[in-house]
Parts: sequence; C-alpha cells; structure tokens
Amino acid sequence: MASASSSAAAIVDKAGAPLAGAKSIVLLHGPNLNLLGTREPEKYGTETLDDIVNRAKAQASSMGIKLDALQSNHEGVIIDRIHQARSDGADAIILNAGAWTHTSVAIRDALLAADVPFVEVHITNVHAREKFRHHSYLSDKATGVIAGLGTYGYVAAVDFAARYIKPKAK
Repeated sequence: MASASSSAAAIVDKAGAPLAGAKSIVLLHGPNLNLLGTREPEKYGTETLDDIVNRAKAQASSMGIKLDALQSNHEGVIIDRIHQARSDGADAIILNAGAWTHTSVAIRDALLAADVPFVEVHITNVHAREKFRHHSYLSDKATGVIAGLGTYGYVAAVDFAARYIKPKAK
C-alpha cells in the first residue's frame, strides 16, 4: 500500500468561491521525505514535511496560487500524480525526487510526457555530497534547479514558479 499524503490549498474569493483562472502548482516529495525533522537533522534540518508544505502553501496563497502537495515512497504514485498534473492543467510542478533524482528514468519520462514546467528542489547541495548524487536524470529538462538552500528552497521554488508561469486565460 502506498504511504502517500496529499493536501491542497484552494484560492477563493471573498465569498469563498474558487477563484477562476488561478494558477496552480503541484508540489511532490519523493522517498524518505516523510521522515524530515527526524532523519539526519544535521543534513536536512529539523523542520517536518508538514512544516515545509505549510510554508510553501502560505507562499503560494500570498501570490494567488493554488498549491497541491503529495509525498510518496512509491515511484508509481509520483508518476501517476505527474500525469494527473497534466490532465488537471497544472501550471508548474515542484519536485524533490529524493534518491529517484539519481535513478529514475521513469520519473524523467513522466515529466517529459506531462509537458508541465518543473523545478527540481534539493534541501542539501547534492554536488557537495557523495559522487553518485552528482548526477540527476531531471536537471537537464527542469526549468530550474534549487539545491543547498535548506528547506527555504521550497519557498524559493514557489516564488520562482509563480513568476515563471503565465496567468490562465479568463
């Protein structure tokens, strides 16, 4: 069974109705990121995944953007959500693929098929770590790559994506 968590923040008008034409971003977290806050805090810090998602949602909301977040330790769940981002008309994807960054042609192919701009995010500077972490199957196709900014990298990614994507037609 997939251990996935998902949450969305909708942008609404003063009456609480969904705002037409709002931009949308899908934020995806790969394997082991559910352990943030307790897993190797000297590398990844003490913020939990919920803390990170809440900060990213607050940043998105302040910019008039709907943000949907999902974490899974199962590659197929992430691929399915990338496909769904395409069919939902998402404007951008922000992805911390974790270890799949260095191994997954399947996630690369899903991102290419989805044809949605994406930002690759890493909490640590992967280029200052073990040699096998220096290669990414995603970076050469990403609109942008953020690494080594700690958990602030997610806020930076939301900010960049919001400025990069164009408003939907009314």
